[in-house]
Amino acid sequence: MKAQITITLKNGVLDPQGKAIEHALDALGFDGIGGVRQGKFIEVDLAEADPERARKQVAAMCEQLLANMVIENYSFEIEGA
Repeated sequence: MKAQITITLKNGVLDPQGKAIEHALDALGFDGIGGVRQGKFIEVDLAEADPERARKQVAAMCEQLLANMVIENYSFEIEGA
């Protein structure tokens, strides 16, 4: 199985990298761009065969290491479940 994890900043948390991307897109001539937010995408190969145990394992990974639960949200999908 493979977990595809998306981590984003919570609403209300300042995103200086997103703002820098927004300014760069504007400088390149892309009009109408606003509210750019950037995040992380992580893929993890899992040896776990049970889909429910895989979900619990990935949630624990996110909460203990991959996401900063104070300022970030996470979501994930399990392929092959």
